[in-house]
Amino acid sequence: MNEQKNTKVNVGEELKWNKFTEHREVFNQELLSATEADGLGVSVSSVLRERIEVGGIVLPHYHDVAEVIHITKGKVRLLKNGEWTSYKEGDTFLVPKGVVHSVANDDTEPTEQVSIFLPVSDDVENEGFKSHMVDVEA
Repeated sequence: MNEQKNTKVNVGEELKWNKFTEHREVFNQELLSATEADGLGVSVSSVLRERIEVGGIVLPHYHDVAEVIHITKGKVRLLKNGEWTSYKEGDTFLVPKGVVHSVANDDTEPTEQVSIFLPVSDDVENEGFKSHMVDVEA
């Protein structure tokens, strides 16, 4: 149910970095929780900002949701379809539900990415969105 009626801001410098204990040298900030998504009336399990330290790795795993991973800083290696391939800032990975994947830092400094976890349904019909312009003084 869409209950939120006002724009909310999660201020970046106030978000806590949490350590992923199941991975090596990987930290995250929760940009959008499932509870916040419920308040917005959208189907999202979580949106995370992730940091992988030098030598760090998100160990091979899979989810019961789809994941979109956008690299925002640095160079990484992605385990996709059983092979490791190098990618960089600006690249986006589309990982289906149940597919094994892994991301490793392949740089000389920490890398960062935004990961969006999306519930999967057989009953999906997506369409684009519309923007509606309004007059407001800047």
